[in-house]
Amino acid sequence: MRITGISTHVVGTPWRNLTYVQVHTDEGLTGVGETRMLGHTDALLGYLREAEANHIAGSDPFRTEDLVRRMKYGDFGRAGEIVMSGIACVETACWDIKGKALGVPVWQLLGGNVTDSVKAYANGWYTTERTPEAYHRAAKDVMARGYRALKIDPFGTGHLELSHQDTRYAVSLIEAVRDAIGPEAELMLEMHGRFAPATAVRLAREMAPFRPAWLEEPVPPENLKALAKVAEKVETPVATGERVHDRIEFRELFESQAADILQPDLGHLGGIAETRKLAATAETHYMLLAPHNVGGPVLTAASLQVGFATPNFKVLEHFNDFADAQIQQVVKGAPRVDPETGCFALSHAPGLGVELDVEAAAAFPQQRAHFDLWAEGWETRNPAGGAR
Repeated sequence: MRITGISTHVVGTPWRNLTYVQVHTDEGLTGVGETRMLGHTDALLGYLREAEANHIAGSDPFRTEDLVRRMKYGDFGRAGEIVMSGIACVETACWDIKGKALGVPVWQLLGGNVTDSVKAYANGWYTTERTPEAYHRAAKDVMARGYRALKIDPFGTGHLELSHQDTRYAVSLIEAVRDAIGPEAELMLEMHGRFAPATAVRLAREMAPFRPAWLEEPVPPENLKALAKVAEKVETPVATGERVHDRIEFRELFESQAADILQPDLGHLGGIAETRKLAATAETHYMLLAPHNVGGPVLTAASLQVGFATPNFKVLEHFNDFADAQIQQVVKGAPRVDPETGCFALSHAPGLGVELDVEAAAAFPQQRAHFDLWAEGWETRNPAGGAR
């Protein structure tokens, strides 16, 4: 079997463009991969055009290790977010092809399942007025859908520090959310790399009474010594990793033991095998995996394949029931959260278990998606109202 070429399809919304890559073969099988780029979609498409000619066309889709190696190192330049995201789309699609050719789900090819379900947590649910009352109502709706966990960044446009007044308001928002979801549900606290270490530690202590399941990206991701400074002073587990795009770059994080939960984005890290390898290394350091997942149904399905086969997989992020939920129609077999359990159930469908509906995708053309986490109203995911 040989790859004859690829086709790309961008599904657009005002705040995110989702890039789907179909890999076609000479035996009629087609696989699909997905990533979500922030502000770099055209750059990704340009890279994929060159990579198709230089590396992808003519390759054996079963030899994913060889293909990834050539795409990552064959152009000599150091691979960053764009290259690793392109690799992820193609590599994921190749796993989809392998599963379809063999008639088994991808998790079966990763060593078989270690669980029959993967817990989900909701994100993108608080696109509403930023008040305790509105957040209380929105959080109740999340629980009514069957979720047992959700994530929130209550810190507005905080940067490096947060005033006493803004801190008290953020606390009031979290208090309202915890009241709405009850004592048993998990509440993940997102910081989006906003704060200096001292501020992050202070805020963690302010939020401690509401028992957050983790502190996510308390400081900017470039300085691991700053992250270690936070981890040494807080009792809440620390989570990070979505903005690390190469498995090798996690080495210093393992050495420092500055995180308890790793959050690689399969769509930026190079795909399924790279994420599974990272999970194995994390397991040797007693760290859990909770992948970043702001993509659509294909990226969700790919992340679940890893989840079903990974002993230290904690939970999977899910946007697609809340932020622009209509895009789920572009994929047949889109994974759904079981409202009775708050989990994704094990799928036995071959490959990733999903199919891109190209005609449905065409109804959502690429947009000038803009998402500014430092602008007022960013949480509404309404660029017209929040962009500076």
